[in-house]
Amino acid sequence: MSLKIIVLAKQVPDTRNVGSDAMTPEGTVNRSALPAIFNPEDMNALEQALRLKDQFPGSTVHVLTMGPARATEVIREGLYRGADGGYLLSDRAFAGADTLATSYALATAIRKIGIPDIVIGGRQAIDGDTAQVGPQVAQKLDLNQITYVNSIDEVKDGLITVTRHIDGGVEKVQAPLPILLTVNGDAAPCRPQNAKLVMKYKRATAPMERTEDMPYAEEYEKKPYLTVTQWTVADIDGDYNQCGLAGSPTKVKAVQNIAFKAKESKTLTGSDEDINGLVQELLNEKIIG
Repeated sequence: MSLKIIVLAKQVPDTRNVGSDAMTPEGTVNRSALPAIFNPEDMNALEQALRLKDQFPGSTVHVLTMGPARATEVIREGLYRGADGGYLLSDRAFAGADTLATSYALATAIRKIGIPDIVIGGRQAIDGDTAQVGPQVAQKLDLNQITYVNSIDEVKDGLITVTRHIDGGVEKVQAPLPILLTVNGDAAPCRPQNAKLVMKYKRATAPMERTEDMPYAEEYEKKPYLTVTQWTVADIDGDYNQCGLAGSPTKVKAVQNIAFKAKESKTLTGSDEDINGLVQELLNEKIIG
């Protein structure tokens, strides 16, 4: 048995470094002002996909991402670890998408690729922390779904068995393929880059990354595997009214970096006077209330 697997991955701003320039005047995240990283929980999802590829010879793993040209780095990171290829959704019409517009674009692209046996992604992205995109993609594609997955235990006879996290413990769940899974950050970490694969794919690019004076340009004709598939809204037969800002009912009003700093310390007794004074101070500072 072989499996067709699509990994949903996102290049996200490093939210540990949010500054005053983190927002654009339009109220969207200023991604160019923040370091870009591979969304951590998507890396956990990639590892689960690669383990299935190892287990079932002939299986394929492709990374699907949406973003500007630099988001191709997410696909290269997947290739360096064992993925077979990737798809970049890049179009100004995709910009500013909330979870609804993002899931629409990803689901429409998956239909164009062909419904795989397994769609897998991280539980949530660190730039939004909504955990909505995966379930929304499943809903739009009418796929079974299991969320909060810690590990994939077995795939057999058209069924998948996973261990997932729930409040107070874990549970084993079995469901039929095709399916969408979202993976927790406490799942197995992704394997390191493979040196041979890095050498093979280090010049893999999307067409929009290339320039006329780019060195090694002749390699792209000789080695088609170095060309990352790049699609616009039109390429996936998408509805412009459901993409980007046009398809996003949710608007981000502001992003702030809040740092808590201790200015002073107080020693309190258990007396009613000290407790009442502390409560009144917290109310006055609008920390509680």
